[in-house]
Amino acid sequence: MKTMSVTQFQKRRNILIKKINELGGGIIIIPNAKEFYRNNGNKFQYRHDSNFYYLSGFTEPNSCIVLVAGKQSKSFLFCLSKNKDNELWDGEVYGNEIASSIFKFDYSYPIEKFDVVISEIIKNHMSNNSIYIEINKYIEDQKHEIFDSIKEQIKTTKKIKNICDLSDLINEMRLIKDNSEIKTMKLAAQISAEAHLDLLKYCKVGMYEYELESRICYNFRKQGAQATSYNSIVASGKNSCTLHYIKNNQKIKDGDLILVDAGCELNSYASDITRTFPANGKFSPPQLAIYNIVLEAQKAAIYACRTNNNFNDPHQAALNILVQGLLDEKILVGNKDEIIENHKYKQFYPHSTSHWIGLDVHDVGSYYSLEDNIKHWTKLKNGMLLTIEPGLYIKPSQNIPNHFWNIGIRIEDTILIKGNTCEIITKNVPVKAHEIEEIMQFSNNKIINCDFCKKQ
Repeated sequence: MKTMSVTQFQKRRNILIKKINELGGGIIIIPNAKEFYRNNGNKFQYRHDSNFYYLSGFTEPNSCIVLVAGKQSKSFLFCLSKNKDNELWDGEVYGNEIASSIFKFDYSYPIEKFDVVISEIIKNHMSNNSIYIEINKYIEDQKHEIFDSIKEQIKTTKKIKNICDLSDLINEMRLIKDNSEIKTMKLAAQISAEAHLDLLKYCKVGMYEYELESRICYNFRKQGAQATSYNSIVASGKNSCTLHYIKNNQKIKDGDLILVDAGCELNSYASDITRTFPANGKFSPPQLAIYNIVLEAQKAAIYACRTNNNFNDPHQAALNILVQGLLDEKILVGNKDEIIENHKYKQFYPHSTSHWIGLDVHDVGSYYSLEDNIKHWTKLKNGMLLTIEPGLYIKPSQNIPNHFWNIGIRIEDTILIKGNTCEIITKNVPVKAHEIEEIMQFSNNKIINCDFCKKQ
């Protein structure tokens, strides 16, 4: 599948350089993620750093970006040089001589020369004594060679006076997606939705959770996605009440609900979908009652996804429906406003309704700002993407009717903000209970052209 144009990455670098120039200039240093060993001689599958990729389009390990913001702005890419022996084992690399031309950097050098070259860059191009890095990664990643080199430069040169955090500037840029990002994310969402739809037709009582996990991952890869965007959750029965359940090793029983939270990563961009469905194709009355509460909460939250509303508005809309539903079913008792104000619902709904999504499934970007110790939620704007994922998780308790025990339900879709409305980019997998039942029951009877499928 075609990736974004390299000119788009170059444009982002220029925007960032402009922002740093407005702050007086400086040198920007962004290393790529390190490789890690799974065990002796065997590495984990590599995933590049998201900020590094956002500004370069480059995905090889052992690489680094340096940008000079000043009167004469310059861009540098450090990467692996060509080496036939290494490429025999690990595959071909671009090499620094070709990489600068392809990825539109002014200069490129072998990563082995970083120490020498960065010293020269600081000596010849530092205009205001400031280096911009991602402070958290700089502090936490004690073993990254690039950060070690920067620390050595700080010790040995008198030019570096200020170490500034770059994170907020890049986070602000990444929060609003451009057309190429939106197109990629829609493709990722489509692949994930089709895989979830297939799972409804495939699931049978007596399977193991890992069979569903392998099926959905198979469909991700079959459609061209490079990876999952997070550890897939396939939780049946009481496991559905564990939010980050990833063992996926239990046998699926008749009467179980199955919560599947899984999304693919396509060209470095994430997707995120959760569906909850009955293993036998038919919701029990208690399951259906809780399911419909969560579904109505999701509808209310999606309706609140529009410009000029803020990030917290969808959560409040969902929360209002969820708490009222718990009161109606006698799972909670008391005054709704008091329950919400005192967070008495958190036993059943401990998480937020939304998170940003993009290069990371929990993408960067501020949810709020503090002014005079007052929290101001981020306003929703065109081009933002977020999830809407209300849920209810009811574990056994003497205060709760036992027919609700071990019911865990979450319904999650990815939403694109578009003016006074929004677009559900993961809509091609059903959420209505009767549509889910229809697909599963017809599939069990080897009839798959149900009403929902006919709409696709």
